[in-house]
Amino acid sequence: MVAEVKRRGSPESGAAVITREDRVGIWTFAFDGRPAGRVREAAAEIEELGYGAIWHGEAFGRDSVGQAWLLLSATRHLTVAAGIANIAFRDPIAMATAERALGEAFPGRYVLGLGGHRVDDTVREFDGYPMPALGNAMRTMSAYLDAMDTVPTHSPASDPPPLRVLAALGPKMLKLAAERTWGAHPYFVSVDHTARAREIMGPDAFLGVEQAVVLDTDLDRAREVATAHVAGYVSMAPHQEANVRRLGFGDADIVGGPSRRLVDAIVTYGDAETIRKRVQEHLDAGANHVCIQVLTADPTALPTDEWRELAPPLL
Repeated sequence: MVAEVKRRGSPESGAAVITREDRVGIWTFAFDGRPAGRVREAAAEIEELGYGAIWHGEAFGRDSVGQAWLLLSATRHLTVAAGIANIAFRDPIAMATAERALGEAFPGRYVLGLGGHRVDDTVREFDGYPMPALGNAMRTMSAYLDAMDTVPTHSPASDPPPLRVLAALGPKMLKLAAERTWGAHPYFVSVDHTARAREIMGPDAFLGVEQAVVLDTDLDRAREVATAHVAGYVSMAPHQEANVRRLGFGDADIVGGPSRRLVDAIVTYGDAETIRKRVQEHLDAGANHVCIQVLTADPTALPTDEWRELAPPLL
């Protein structure tokens, strides 16, 4: 594991949210389909189990800001991280003022992950809703950060300032994350990507990676769940396909369904010890923090049993 990093929301900030002891967190979309009361109960239990952070995605469930308020208000000291808040869903003024409000209300507990930068000119549909591209990824994200940083402040200041990370996969975005924010939150990546990201970003930037897992000793059944997860991303997310190609996977691994080699690189499955070993591999490769996304046959279900079983070996 790399040495203690300088935590920052912007290059001049030095606040720490996810510490050396908070090496493992939870990443989930499953809160979106649950009533608010059930989400509060689950968040409180995750905190009691000892996980270092809760990371939540954003699609068409709860908006990222509302989800963060819900999770932060249900816990006492746990870090809540947007993984990620989609910059296509709100303008920089709305994002900057929400970030300040969350930071001031829950000091030192909120991490804003930003992403959603699409790089082609194709209008893609998600559940039938048109999602237009935003243009060049680097220019779009740089301009968004610039705009957030210049929004006037007319509310109480948060102390410490909230930290930011970027959803970064390619070398240029990883460099931008290291230069402009606390660090990067790569999603749908292999251990090899973690090692490359650390080399690109240098020793000081925060690197919090997502790792999909299936806790099931029936390996055929576990592999089926893992394969469906990988197939969905490489077929519907061009940036994810581009990233796995950068990692050395080709048509034989992607076209016609993901290969076993690709599935095994992205998802780890089996017993708790197998999952623990993969998490440790990411930490040894340079990650500061690994947030596990538990996959099950029902993606809308809260994997509470799995979170409980994985806590002792991982924490």
